[in-house]
Amino acid sequence: MAESYDVIIIGSGPGGYVTAIRSAQLGLKTAIVEREHLGGICLNWGCIPTKALLRSAEIMHYADHLKNYGLKLDGKVTPDAKAVVDRSRAVSQRLNSGVGFLMKKNKIDVIWGEAKLAKAPKGGQPGEIVVSATKKKPMQPQPPLPKGTKGEGTYSAKHIIIATGARPRVLPGIEPDGKLIWTYFEAMVPPEMPKSLIVIGSGAIGIEFASFYRTMGAEVTVVELLPQVMPVEDAEIAAFAKKQFEKQGLKILLDAKVTKVEKGANSVTAHVEQKDGKVEKITADRLISAVGVQGNIENLGLEELGVKTERGCIVIDGYGRTNVPGIYAIGDVAGPPMLAHKAEHEGVICVEKIAGVPGVHPMDKRMIPGCTYCNPQVASVGLTEAKAKEQGYDIRVGHFPFVGNGKAIALGEDQGMVKTIFDRKTGQLLGAHMVGAEVTELIQGFVIAMNLETTEEELMHSVFPHPTLSEMMHESVLDAYGRVIHV
Repeated sequence: MAESYDVIIIGSGPGGYVTAIRSAQLGLKTAIVEREHLGGICLNWGCIPTKALLRSAEIMHYADHLKNYGLKLDGKVTPDAKAVVDRSRAVSQRLNSGVGFLMKKNKIDVIWGEAKLAKAPKGGQPGEIVVSATKKKPMQPQPPLPKGTKGEGTYSAKHIIIATGARPRVLPGIEPDGKLIWTYFEAMVPPEMPKSLIVIGSGAIGIEFASFYRTMGAEVTVVELLPQVMPVEDAEIAAFAKKQFEKQGLKILLDAKVTKVEKGANSVTAHVEQKDGKVEKITADRLISAVGVQGNIENLGLEELGVKTERGCIVIDGYGRTNVPGIYAIGDVAGPPMLAHKAEHEGVICVEKIAGVPGVHPMDKRMIPGCTYCNPQVASVGLTEAKAKEQGYDIRVGHFPFVGNGKAIALGEDQGMVKTIFDRKTGQLLGAHMVGAEVTELIQGFVIAMNLETTEEELMHSVFPHPTLSEMMHESVLDAYGRVIHV
C-alpha cells in the first residue's frame, strides 16, 4: 500500500522547499521528492553560486582600481579560476546542507528519485506518484543520505504540487557540448578562464556572465536579437547600462542573431547576422548560450492525466491550481516571470489556499522585482515608462543621478540612476527602475511602497537616512513632482 501524505511536492528548488516548510507549519503531513540536489538549480547552479562568482569579480574590479581609493598594491592581482570556482561551489554546498537541515527540522520526508504522476486525486481521495531511481547524473557530489531516507516506490497524497523548475533553452545548431559551447552550468565551473567569449542573449543570465568574464579579463561580445540590451528593462535604464558595459570593454551587438556556429579544436566561430543583412564572423575561445529557459514538464505523466500545458509550461490559476483537481504547479515550470522569489511566494499562496488559510489572494505579478547582478547592477519593479504609456496612463517621471548623492561619491560609485513613474491623476507609484551600485538591495523599498499603495505625497514626506544611497529614491520621487533638491 502506498505511503500517504497530505501534500507531496515534486522538486526541492526555492519554490519546492519553501512550500514544503510552509505546508509543514500548517500541520499538513508533507513530503518532497528530489532527483538530484536539495535547493534545486537556483541554490546549486543558479542564483547563489553565480553571486559568489560575481563577488569574486567585484573584488577583482576594486583591486584593479585601488588607486582611485588612495591605495597601492605591489604586483598585479590575477584570477585563479580553480579557487574562484571552488569558493562558489563551497557556498552552494553550504546552503544545500542548510536545506537538508530545514527539512529535518520541519519533519518533512525527503524522497530521492524521479517522480511521475500515476493517478490524480479524485473526490478527496489521494492521487499517486511513482518514484523511480534517478537517471540523471548529479552535477555535484551529494552528501551521504540520512538514515531511513525514502526512495523508489509508490506514494499518495490528496494534493500534489509540481515544482520541477526549468532548464536552459537550446537553439537548433547551437547545442551545448560542454566544451566549446556552454550553458550556465558549464559557465559556472570553467577549468580555466577563457581569453575571449561570445554570449548569445543579454537577459539577466547572459549579461551577468558577460560582466563576470569581462572583469576577469576576457574579451566578451554579447549578441542580442532585440534592439535593446536587457530587453525587459526600462529603455532609459538599459541604454545607461549599455554605455557603462561598453566603457568596461564589452562589445554589444543589438538587432543581431547567430545564424551558424563553427567549432575549431579549441575555439568557436559564430556567424552573426546584423539587421542590414551583413554577416560578421566572430571567433572566441568559448560561447555561452543564454537565450532563456524552458519548463521541466517532460516525463511527469502530465499528458496521461490531462494536465494542460502551454508554451512549455503548466497552466495554472492564481492559486497554483491546474485544470486537474488536486494537482498544482508553482515556480518556473508554471511560467514567467521565472524568478526564485516568485516561486517561493507562489508556493506559499498555493499551500495556504490548500490549507484553507483565510485571506489568501493571488499574487500581483506587477509587484515582483527583478534584479540583475552585473556591474553596474540593475533592478526594477512595476511598469516601464513605455508600458505605462501603452496602458493609457498619464504619467509623471522622476530621475536622480548617482553623481548627485554624497554616499555614492564617497563609495567611488557615482555612475547610476534612479527612475520613478507615477500616475499623474492619483499619485500611484507605477514603476521604479534603477541602475548602479547596490540597487538590487534598494529596490525592495519601492516594492513595499507599491504593495502598501503608498502615494507620492507619503513618499515625499518619508525621512530617508543621510548619508545613504537610499536618498536617491527620495530625490527621484521629488523630481517627478518638481521638488528635487540636489541636482
